[in-house]
Amino acid sequence: MKLTTFTDYTLRTLIYVAASPSGRCTIAQVAAAFGISETHLVKVAHELGRQGLLRNTRGRGGGLSLAVPAASINLGDVVRAAEGEDRLAECFTEGGRCAIAGRCRLETALKEASSAFYEVLARYTLADLTSNSRALARALRWEPLPLRH
Repeated sequence: MKLTTFTDYTLRTLIYVAASPSGRCTIAQVAAAFGISETHLVKVAHELGRQGLLRNTRGRGGGLSLAVPAASINLGDVVRAAEGEDRLAECFTEGGRCAIAGRCRLETALKEASSAFYEVLARYTLADLTSNSRALARALRWEPLPLRH
């Protein structure tokens, strides 16, 4: 299974915002840190705001900040929302034209694999992904941070 670019950017944006020393950052900062187009990140930030995960504030002193605690942002939910409906093969699509649909066991195996994928992701939160804030700060060239508890 390969995540879409949108999902990848969604996860990176959340990690960056959650690990940000001030708790706030701009789309330009996220774009520069990861070498991503600001145009793409505007779409990501808008969708995360629509889902209630990010607070997007315009104007001077604005930027992106988490709208809810990082510990309450479930990775499985984030990925599922960003990826949309699972369509691992044509048999997942209503009206698909596979000649062996209904007789093949592939659909069952893929559904089981997809469920396992999301079950593993559901065990993690954004807080888990950013618990190494000091290492993230070094990688993103932020000033050294005090330890978070």
